[in-house]
Amino acid sequence: MSTAFLGVEQSLTGRRWVGLSIEQTRQAEAMAQQTELPRPLCATLARLGVPVDAAESYLTPALRDLLPDPSVLKDMDAAADRLADAVRKRQKIAIFADYDVDGGSSAALLICWLRDMGLAATLYIPDRIDEGYGPNAPAMSGLAADHDLIICVDCGTLSHDALAAAVGADVVVLDHHLGGETLPPAVAVVNPNRQDEDGSLAHLCAAGVVFLLLVATNRVMRAERPVPDLMSMLDLVALATVADVAPLVGVNRALVRQGLKVMATRQRVGLRVLSDVARMDTAPTSYHLGFLLGPRINAGGRIGAPDLGARLLATDQEHEAQAMAERLDALNSERREIENAVRIAALAQAEERGLDAPLVWAAGEGWHPGVVGIVAARLKEASNRPAVVIGLEGDEGKGSARSVTGIDLGAQIQRLAAEGFLIKGGGHKMAAGLSVKREMLEPAMARLTEMMEKQGAGLLGPSDLRLDGIMMPEAASVDLIELIEQAGPFGAGAAGPRFVFPDQRILFTKPVGDGHLKISFGDGKPSKMDAIAFGAFNSDMGPALEAHAGRRFHLAGRVEINTWQGRRSAQLRLEDASLVQSPT
Repeated sequence: MSTAFLGVEQSLTGRRWVGLSIEQTRQAEAMAQQTELPRPLCATLARLGVPVDAAESYLTPALRDLLPDPSVLKDMDAAADRLADAVRKRQKIAIFADYDVDGGSSAALLICWLRDMGLAATLYIPDRIDEGYGPNAPAMSGLAADHDLIICVDCGTLSHDALAAAVGADVVVLDHHLGGETLPPAVAVVNPNRQDEDGSLAHLCAAGVVFLLLVATNRVMRAERPVPDLMSMLDLVALATVADVAPLVGVNRALVRQGLKVMATRQRVGLRVLSDVARMDTAPTSYHLGFLLGPRINAGGRIGAPDLGARLLATDQEHEAQAMAERLDALNSERREIENAVRIAALAQAEERGLDAPLVWAAGEGWHPGVVGIVAARLKEASNRPAVVIGLEGDEGKGSARSVTGIDLGAQIQRLAAEGFLIKGGGHKMAAGLSVKREMLEPAMARLTEMMEKQGAGLLGPSDLRLDGIMMPEAASVDLIELIEQAGPFGAGAAGPRFVFPDQRILFTKPVGDGHLKISFGDGKPSKMDAIAFGAFNSDMGPALEAHAGRRFHLAGRVEINTWQGRRSAQLRLEDASLVQSPT
């Protein structure tokens, strides 16, 4: 095991600090010498695996260079031809979408594209509680009676029986969830995670797949008529990619980067109004998509209005958007209250079983299916273990699972269903959903625990905090932060850089909001910097900093630009701290 960064084996949040590897450090130094880019930026690029000779081009990714030919995906040409034919013949089209941000964004992409083509599509999003995830036979049969084409987005790959019920209509599936050994009956199943795909585009979310379909369909129809401007729709692709925690690598990074620029123009009325309701007062970043906009759009699907998010994203009416955005904001507040109650109960149950088991799980009577995924993520964070949380209702339970890096949870849950332990289950490496009979709950979790143990989940230690290097308050300028941000956007698969401000004196502390802490640190001007630590009092960090008594600390986190009354300044988003040990 490598030496802990600054010797911090256990920080105030219980984590071990880990710096760059020897190879990454050497690469960062070589990059700094050859490119004359700032050392913190070079450290970030080296950790992201960017070669020295590619540093400059990495900072200015061009979508045209990274966007794949849509036809490399199986069934893409058939899907594009069928959609183009539906437009030519003015056929009736229905969109069956999942109830999360990716499903809603995917549906909105299609609705907006079809509206530009002069067609109005029917939107159908199932109720999470009454219908569950994905197509179901009654819904598909009903849609088929009134439509010529049904497009399933962010779902459908494993829905063989439901798609077979769509008698009289053609079905196209645009999905990214793990595929099974056979494909459902459809004109086309476009999915980079089909078993017969090579996996080169496996990181795309459903909205990314839909965008590629629209690129392909525009290509088919361009000679016949004017086609919609797809670049203006990249805000939806960016939102879905970040909110669905798709890795920000390759084309995903370029899609999100360009999509953020589109979003900053505030042309899409739904996102503009929702941004205002969420009190976003700066240009959008991946953080805003993942933590401010995404949760609000998800709120409808979680607790009772499944189509609200997609309708907001697709509308072109200001008054309609305002009402929907305010409703989603209220639902999100309600979701937080429900989530908090379930989180407390689930954590207590999981702690009783032991947070050091290969699988951490909890199940409870009446736990709302709309929040079990978020609570599973909280359990995962608390334990650094794969986690499952299940809400029980009647003789059945519906749950969500979240994994940690290196443990493929989705494939194992799919296998668990194949072995008969679950009613159904599937998803991605990092996230999955499942349904289980009440009497099979304990056997299913015991079997999944065995599977997790074989993947080494039981050997994981406390989570590490990975750090890119050291920075001093006087060096943390707005210009430097803007340069570092060119290596982004940051998110899943491309974590944002974290730096340590070593041996700092605490100058000021003030608790703010619900468990947060504002501080200033340094040795006075110009070596002084402000920081905000969200949730500081959920660990020993908040109390230790507040009662610092003159002691000095290593402070770790992300540097960011804070805008207040038109003034921009560098700020540390403080994530961890460690007392400076006096020399013995």
